[in-house]
Amino acid sequence: MQHPLFLLLLLLLHGTWADPEGSFTVRLLQISTFQNTSFVDTEGFGLLEDIELGALDKRTWNIHFYQPWVRPALPRSDWDTIENMIKIYLQKFSHLINDGASARDVPYPFVVQCMAGCELYSNRTSRAFAYVGYNGQDFLSYDVDHGKWILYEDTDLSRYVQATLQNYTAFSELVQVLFNDTCVDDMELLLRYGKAALARQEPPAATVFARAPSPAQLLLVCHVTGFYPRPISVAWLRDGQEVLPGPALTTGAILPNSDLTYQLRIVLAVSPGDGHSYTCRIRHRSLGTRSLLIPWGNSKAVLISGLVAALSAGVTVAAIVVLWVWRRRKYQKMEQSEPTSSIVSNEA
Repeated sequence: MQHPLFLLLLLLLHGTWADPEGSFTVRLLQISTFQNTSFVDTEGFGLLEDIELGALDKRTWNIHFYQPWVRPALPRSDWDTIENMIKIYLQKFSHLINDGASARDVPYPFVVQCMAGCELYSNRTSRAFAYVGYNGQDFLSYDVDHGKWILYEDTDLSRYVQATLQNYTAFSELVQVLFNDTCVDDMELLLRYGKAALARQEPPAATVFARAPSPAQLLLVCHVTGFYPRPISVAWLRDGQEVLPGPALTTGAILPNSDLTYQLRIVLAVSPGDGHSYTCRIRHRSLGTRSLLIPWGNSKAVLISGLVAALSAGVTVAAIVVLWVWRRRKYQKMEQSEPTSSIVSNEA
């Protein structure tokens, strides 16, 4: 069972999962709720792709490991260093934000979100990133190539945080080392130890049903769930041809389930009794080169009805044949018995 906040993060970050084929990403997520100048509630998570590696203890800021292969991936001394760096960072971060908020009469409470990490591509190149959000809005981002913090929202608080971080030379140098060296090196070790978890595949299960919001419209719903990894292709076919994107087709977001699988819903608006056949087609890594085809219930009902009719007709024909054979044999016996008797009688 996944932490509810972790599931929410997967939902909010769904647009960030479109990584190129063969690339891997480590993300460190932080959510700090500033209740007042003296109390800050911070939660932190570490992700390799969508696998939760661990989380911070809210009271001690120690790391709790959620996967058995994460701790052995790095030496104990490295984990000790990482924990100490996290604690120092969170203390300085809280002071920085509180000082800026107090000096600029920023109303409490407010929430600051941070996401940082690196992406490793199949050609061994990498990209680092860092983003800061304020109350759900983009706030700052870090330009790793130029070593600068970029404003998204031009406010007194954002300018203060930008200037402070930019002038904090030691912090900027530390960030550069972490992003350019440590993040990628550690991710390569995590990839080696987490190979089996990253290779996990769960096939999709799908159901197709219809809803009628009005007599003139029918909504065909294809609900696909239980699949992993996240990338999937789901399409409606009309008479065997894929329905192209348009006003009649609505594809929902891919949403996380509590067991680290995903679900998706795609809806097609049609006219009742339009005479077409409709099928939901699912393609997923777990299926290999095959596709999962789920016909809409009406099509299935037609097939089932045709089969039942054929079986009924077959049974009827068989019964007629049996009856005809039985009557034919009975008639033949009667026919044979009468001449014999007659012949016997005549001979007698």
